[in-house]
Amino acid sequence: MKAVNGDRLPLSFTLKKTDVKVSKLAQNLIGSEIIKIGNQVNDLKAQGAEIANLTIGDLDSNIYPIPAQLKAEIQKAYQNNLTNYPPANGLLSLRQAVSKDLKNRWNLDYSPEEILVAGGSRPLIYATFKTIVDEGDKVVYPIPSWNNNHYSYLTHAEKIEVETSQSNNFLPTAEELKPHLEGATLLALCSPLNPTGTMFTKDQLSEICKLVLEENQRRGENEKPLYIMYDQIYAMLTFGQEHFNPVSLFPELKKYTVFIDGTSKCFAATGVRVGWSFGPAEIIDKMKALLGHIGAWAPKPEQQAVSIFLNETENVDAFVDDYKGKMAASLSALHNGIQDMKSRGFAVESIKPMGALYLTIELDYLGKIKPDGSQIADSSDLVFYLINEAGVALVPFSAFGNSRNMPWFRASAGGLSLEEIKAMLPRLENALSKLS
Repeated sequence: MKAVNGDRLPLSFTLKKTDVKVSKLAQNLIGSEIIKIGNQVNDLKAQGAEIANLTIGDLDSNIYPIPAQLKAEIQKAYQNNLTNYPPANGLLSLRQAVSKDLKNRWNLDYSPEEILVAGGSRPLIYATFKTIVDEGDKVVYPIPSWNNNHYSYLTHAEKIEVETSQSNNFLPTAEELKPHLEGATLLALCSPLNPTGTMFTKDQLSEICKLVLEENQRRGENEKPLYIMYDQIYAMLTFGQEHFNPVSLFPELKKYTVFIDGTSKCFAATGVRVGWSFGPAEIIDKMKALLGHIGAWAPKPEQQAVSIFLNETENVDAFVDDYKGKMAASLSALHNGIQDMKSRGFAVESIKPMGALYLTIELDYLGKIKPDGSQIADSSDLVFYLINEAGVALVPFSAFGNSRNMPWFRASAGGLSLEEIKAMLPRLENALSKLS
């Protein structure tokens, strides 16, 4: 060991990198499969490849810009130097605007004190889990669904994954959930659903809500209730379908339901990072305390801008209607293209888009032989074959909790123009036709 100024180096200086330890949580944390696929797509595009990227649940801001008024108000807020800390639970003006909009749009009564603002929906989902779920508690959620497996891991929950089926548009039924709710702490639901773009009907959601009420009626006063986390971040992006929520259907569920909502999807504002949660005051207060330590606030200028824009109901509705029309056209073109391929004998299927940014597609080609003689081993293998052979990137349902042997995929239409989607379909067909 070498010496410095005659002294021996501390032992810590001699450790190899391989000896550095991290927490068990960090060591076993699984990265996003969606991001992994997206990274490969970006690498290939940087090399000049033409790829239709249908992976990330994001929007090309040149195709889907945020509302002009919202953009102007953000710029104005920065010019007015609103760059210091916002209140821990969000600007009062924004919480008041959210409260008013919830009443006008969904007939939901939540005071500003029952609303919490954060930097998008992710911190709010994490805070919901951390506030409600203790180590070992049962968390029930359907698969496919977005990221519930990771949030369960982060909270050391016992995850109960309920596999859904195409026959019910990959949404959970009361019958499927019922055996798992006894003793559970959290039921995580989302509609319109990421990754499928499908939605609960009134009857479907009502039957599930009845189960939650029955379960809570059976529990004693000192027992933790069963809460619903209801993610409705896509609620305004629906195509000829009516959005339903637990509390509007059953007002007595208000004390058991935590909502996740925000601007990211309805205003094409994924990078603006303004989300909000609303629910029982005692839960929201603890979520606020938790996020206060994390510092997951939405930027103050963006909060100020959203508070102004959200009060302009006519402008909000006009923007959303135009945006929805463009998104519906892209999803319909993709759906119609898949259905045309199906009519000509390809082993494909798709579910008519109902909401969100997504089309659910079946490509039943697992086990088929590629042109080089190798076999399509699983859904991820098919994804990378299509990236290389067709310049088409999809996300397998294995990224949302399902088996790699399941031939269903999410196609996110927000990153492509209608023309790009139409141009992509013949390449997809050609690549599939080469499999035998």
